[in-house]
Amino acid sequence: MNGPQAHWLADGRRLHLNHGPIDLIVEAFGAPDECRAAYEQAVARFRTILIEVVEELPELRLPAFFLAPRAFAGPTARRMEAAVMPLAECFITPMAAVAGSVADEILGALLSGRRLDRAYVNNGGDSALHLAGGQSMTVAIAGTGNGMADRVAIRAEDGVRGVATSGWRGRSFSLGIADAVTVLAATGAEADAAATLIANAVDLPGHPAIARVPARELSPDSDLGEQLVTQSVGALSTGEVARALDNGLAVAEDFRRRGLIAASALFLAGDARISGSVKLAAPNKHAEEEFAHA
Repeated sequence: MNGPQAHWLADGRRLHLNHGPIDLIVEAFGAPDECRAAYEQAVARFRTILIEVVEELPELRLPAFFLAPRAFAGPTARRMEAAVMPLAECFITPMAAVAGSVADEILGALLSGRRLDRAYVNNGGDSALHLAGGQSMTVAIAGTGNGMADRVAIRAEDGVRGVATSGWRGRSFSLGIADAVTVLAATGAEADAAATLIANAVDLPGHPAIARVPARELSPDSDLGEQLVTQSVGALSTGEVARALDNGLAVAEDFRRRGLIAASALFLAGDARISGSVKLAAPNKHAEEEFAHA
C-alpha cells in the first residue's frame, strides 16, 4: 500500500487525499489565504490518520456495549465509539462510523484556527460539513433513482454538519435491502452510524428473493463476522417494498425522536420514505455545482 497521497483535482479547487481505503475530496470556501492554510492543515493531519485507526482496529471491530464506552487512544477511534454508543442496543461496532469519523477529523483539522465560509470533507459519500452563519450548501444524495429528486439544501441554522448514506448496493456490507438510506445529523460520524442501522432495518427477513451470505465468507476480517449480509434483491411486490421501507422508517423515526439524527431519506425500488425535514429537489443544471456528495 502506498503512503498518504495529496493532489488537486483537474478543476484546481478540490483537494484529493488518498491512503489505502480512505479516499477524500476536500473543498473550502473563503479568503484565499485562509483556504490555503486550511488545506495545509488538512494534509498534515491526513498523514497519520489511517495508521492511528489501524493500530486500534482489532478492538474497533468488536461490538459496542450500551453505557460501557471503551477508552480508545486515537481521536478518530474515540469519535467512532462515541457515535455508536447511543445505538448499541442493537449489534453495531465502531466500524459503522469509520467513514464519517474520518471526515469529521479531517474537517476539524481544516477548520482549526481558520475563518472559512463553507467547507466539506467527502469520504466516499459520507461527508462532514462546515457552514458559517447565513451560509448553505447543496448535497447530492445517491440511490434515489426512478426520476426522484436528488439534492437537499442544508442551511447553517439547520444544525446539520454530517451527511451519510448506507445500503446494500454501497461499498460496505448491509444487513438490509435498502437501495440507499441518507441521514442528516450533527456530525458525519453520527450520520454514518445511524444510516447503517436504518438501512439494516429496511428489510424483509426470510424473503426468498433476497440472497444473503455470512460477512466472513466475503471478507474474513469483517467486523460483521457471521452476520448475514445482502448480496442480491430479486423482484418484490409493491406491498413488500412498502413494508420494508416502513420497517426502516420506524427505526429512523425513533432515532429522530431521541435526537440522534435530524432527518433521513429511505429509498427502495423506486419508492421512498422521509423522516424529518428533508426537502429534496431536482438538480438545477444551470446552477454552479458547489456541493458535497452523499
